[in-house]
Amino acid sequence: MSLNVNRRAMLLGAGAASLAAMGAGAWTMAARAAAGKPAIGAWGLDLAAMDKSVSPGDDFFRHVGGTWMKTTQIPSDRSRWGSFNILAAKSEDDVRTVLDDARRKKPAAGSVERKALDYYESYNDTAAIDRKGLAPAKADLDRIVAVQTHEDLVVLLSGPEFRANAPVGMGVNLDAKRPDTYVIGIGQSGLGMPDRDYYLKDDVKFADTRTKYRAYVEQLLTLAGYPDAATSAGAIVAVERQIAEIHWPREKSRNRDLTYNPKTRAELLAFAPEFPWEAGLAAFGAPTHDFFIVTQVDAIQALAKLFRATPVSTWRAYVTFHYLNGLADVLPKAFDDAAFDFNGKVVTGQPMQRERWKRAVTQMSGSPFNAPMGEAVGQLYVKKNFTPAAKAAMATLVENLRAAYKVRIGKLAWMSEETKKAALTKLDKINVKIGYPDTWRDYAPLDVKPGDAFGNRMRERAFNRARDVSRLTKPADRKEWGMAPQTVNAYYSSVWNEIVFPAAILQPPFFDLNADPAVNYGGIGAVIGHEMGHGFDDQGSKSDGDGILRKWWNADDERRFKELGDKLADQYAKFEALPGLFVNGRLTLGENIGDLGGLNVSLEAYKISLGGNEPPVIDGYTGIQRFFLGFAQIWRQLQREEALRNQVVSDSHSPGEFRANGTVRNMDEWYEAFAVPEAAKLYLKPDQRIRIW
Repeated sequence: MSLNVNRRAMLLGAGAASLAAMGAGAWTMAARAAAGKPAIGAWGLDLAAMDKSVSPGDDFFRHVGGTWMKTTQIPSDRSRWGSFNILAAKSEDDVRTVLDDARRKKPAAGSVERKALDYYESYNDTAAIDRKGLAPAKADLDRIVAVQTHEDLVVLLSGPEFRANAPVGMGVNLDAKRPDTYVIGIGQSGLGMPDRDYYLKDDVKFADTRTKYRAYVEQLLTLAGYPDAATSAGAIVAVERQIAEIHWPREKSRNRDLTYNPKTRAELLAFAPEFPWEAGLAAFGAPTHDFFIVTQVDAIQALAKLFRATPVSTWRAYVTFHYLNGLADVLPKAFDDAAFDFNGKVVTGQPMQRERWKRAVTQMSGSPFNAPMGEAVGQLYVKKNFTPAAKAAMATLVENLRAAYKVRIGKLAWMSEETKKAALTKLDKINVKIGYPDTWRDYAPLDVKPGDAFGNRMRERAFNRARDVSRLTKPADRKEWGMAPQTVNAYYSSVWNEIVFPAAILQPPFFDLNADPAVNYGGIGAVIGHEMGHGFDDQGSKSDGDGILRKWWNADDERRFKELGDKLADQYAKFEALPGLFVNGRLTLGENIGDLGGLNVSLEAYKISLGGNEPPVIDGYTGIQRFFLGFAQIWRQLQREEALRNQVVSDSHSPGEFRANGTVRNMDEWYEAFAVPEAAKLYLKPDQRIRIW
């Protein structure tokens, strides 16, 4: 029964960057850099990828990447393929290389290298997993069978290593009004499909997915020998539909004014008395904790009532399924294959399962936010793959972007001097983390055993639970990172007012020491600006420079800012991702503001970097044109229909096509650079262009 409600705004959705593998056209950065040449093309842009038959003003996304899109196929073990994915694939290969190097050096027992290697090799030892069958899970499955009351169930779900979906989630998080204090956060949970829309939308595709989900639930229960699997599967899907009906939509759950609801222990018990809080907190390891943040308040109350009203027999089947679904990759092949057939093929459209070693890298270290062995592997990764020169150059770029933000804020016509002063104070206080942590996580208490993939997973869970619970009595450690160095992503933390750039994203096409500066500003510059911009988006702007959730805006400024955000949301809501399926402009608003503000600020920084000089024209392209081309290049992507549908419904990030086109069409400089005519499909009249930061 876990939950993470800290607001961390990522550059890319959690699923996208981790679904990649190395393709034949991947960049050989090291070899090119050694020769002092850019990794991509002659100056950092893949000119061969462009489709000049498409007018920039009609579709800038395809103008920059259209030929690549026509001549490239998504690998059969992927649901999407583009700049992020190819770079994430390189990171996978790099991690595999450092683990192979560690193996040859025969690290000492108990060392972090040995633990990382044992975790990786155990996960890859599918023969050992198959030999053991369901035996490793038997004790937990027996505990589920033994559950007789709702209290018993919550005790089981809240235990240190037991993980399974539950309608109410609980986890250790930072207090948004006291950023140096950890609290227990409580929020809605409990769905087996990606979003409530999968259960509720009256759509042929979603209806088909629901049918296949029910079949998958029955299949997993049958594999485990669960009695009357068909009836139980029907009951599970039925109760999940009830949960979905109660859940807040994602766009509502983004609203930090609605999701900060502090409760004392006594208030929590009175607030939703149907839920066995006391039993759950004791099992969680926090029997005396007395401060909680409830997110979706009325949903939690309704879910507590549903929990109590639903028979324990239904919950036993429900927990059995979710337990097996969550552990399928470390259970025998039949479970793993069944899980992929639904979660992979049906939900994301991925035709083939990934090679086991790639899945091992992603599972142990490649997923955003608290990957099981992320920093254990990260220590090995950065020694081989990250240079001081890259870190220094990145630090300079960050400060250039900060300076550009100051210029932009100073010029804002819609913001009062009072609010500008507070905004500049917040900007100055943004903390920056680049590459990797100064202090690595201590894995000494974690016992990793060779040949025990299932046991390693369970012990890692208990290790992290103990770490979380211990933090409830300590001040927050601001040196901590939420992403491992080998993760191709970046994030902004509103609670700590900090931006974080893992080492793996500081590579082409985002950043190349040998590339044209215009391309770097369009790539990593836009990323830096995006993450800084989350401090000033529709939700991040609700915290001050110290990360404290409070109002610091002049009321009139706040009103004008909301009006601009509403207009931007309306723009994106007109983008049709699939026939009849439009982008959710409210759900994606924060990311869209981040993209638009980030690109504007990065362009400002690029202009400042020129020192009043005109940049050279290269291959017929001006510096401003190269800047915009570099931006669109990072969003180049192919995506399967199922994955696209999943993203539009459940992800706060717009699809790459609209992140490219939707951003540039709001910038006057883009129109001027490419002489975009009024007849162009992306054309917006000057008074319709949104200028926020």
